[in-house]
Amino acid sequence: MSNVYIINTNKKYYTNCEPEMIQGEKCAAYYTPWKEGIDKIKVNDLIFLYSNEVGIIARGVASGICEIKDFNGGTDEEHYMELDRFKKLAIPFKSSEINVILNKTVVLGSTQKKLNYDDGIKIWQNITKKCL
Repeated sequence: MSNVYIINTNKKYYTNCEPEMIQGEKCAAYYTPWKEGIDKIKVNDLIFLYSNEVGIIARGVASGICEIKDFNGGTDEEHYMELDRFKKLAIPFKSSEINVILNKTVVLGSTQKKLNYDDGIKIWQNITKKCL
């Protein structure tokens, strides 16, 4: 069974990261220990891109191939993965909506949040109905 991850777009620290993820149709993390989280994502895992104070802004399915590149002058400091079936949401899916449909509080302050598959499917389906 696939895993589900909510990946923070890192706009708080580097404003160019979020548009690069959208344009590149990818998820990414930067610097140790956060970048190693991308290495753990497997093919067909469901990925949601989360923008602080906005909500989920895009979704896709992990390709399973982690790529590494230099970032901000540092060698190999960005780990990223391309996302298949990538969709930028027309309407962001707010964190408060996540809490309502899952009937629990989901804290999204970290770089990468893993969810169980059933919860991920609920989010995916609600995004399909309300946000595309």
